[in-house]
Amino acid sequence: MKLPKNTVIATEKLTNYLLVFKKRNDKSQWLAQAGYSAENWQVLENDLRKQILSLDAQLSEITPYGQTYEIIGNLTGVNGKTIAVHTIWMTETATKITKFITLYPEKGEIQ
Repeated sequence: MKLPKNTVIATEKLTNYLLVFKKRNDKSQWLAQAGYSAENWQVLENDLRKQILSLDAQLSEITPYGQTYEIIGNLTGVNGKTIAVHTIWMTETATKITKFITLYPEKGEIQ
């Protein structure tokens, strides 16, 4: 199934979490391999929408807070390098709003 095109990708999730160095579970250096940085966070948002959100989502878990979904795919960055990503999304029970939760490197091979 496809998630809604108007899925929320919070700016803060990109600028204050994914694209800043963290001592633990850092994703910024991994994303930098594809040319993403805090300075071009809008490109990452756009690429997530066009390259990942357009793929089929798989239901992952149903909780009292909402349904979580996974989308696994390839993300080609601003420098042309492709990285395999595992993304998590959630449709909230209370609001019915679908939003981006996080991403991390996908370990397996993607076709």
